Amino acid sequence: MQAVSDYDLIKKFLEGNESAFNELLKRYQSKIYWHARRMLGNHFDADEITQQVIIVLYKKLKTFEFKSSFYTWVFRITHNQALNYIKKMKLKSFLPIDSDSAKNLRTNEDVVKNTEDKESLERLNEILKELPVKQREVFLLRRFEELSYEEIAEITGKSVGALKANYFHAIKKITEKMNVE
Repeated sequence: MQAVSDYDLIKKFLEGNESAFNELLKRYQSKIYWHARRMLGNHFDADEITQQVIIVLYKKLKTFEFKSSFYTWVFRITHNQALNYIKKMKLKSFLPIDSDSAKNLRTNEDVVKNTEDKESLERLNEILKELPVKQREVFLLRRFEELSYEEIAEITGKSVGALKANYFHAIKKITEKMNVE
């Protein structure tokens, strides 16, 4: 017996079959979790992102255009949710809101270090914006997602050789720009 395709499950869900969505979740929930876990580094944050992605999928599945694989679409949503979460957490850690956080900033050196980290992150983000899309994409997937070239090739549809070349050029440009300024 042949398994029902993702596309068929999406169509069934859009026609009102809730169990089709549950089947999609069975297929992808673990992949969503582990991708978020690799990005965020811990179970609790990854679990939070997994729940957020499931909500987004449920609400936005009607916007899926069937132009890419469902896996790629899910991956992009997970990636974006995790990056937004990271940005939010970095901002919270940089701008302490409660008194406990303020107590953790005990010395001027701590404040300087937090400022330097934020400035470095902002500088890297600015440099990444300047990179060609192909280079930026492979850099982010390799460096932050820790995906293999083969996994990136599957997601992007590009050859492993082209991905390696783009990654090399991205690293070279980032290194040059970070060292210049």
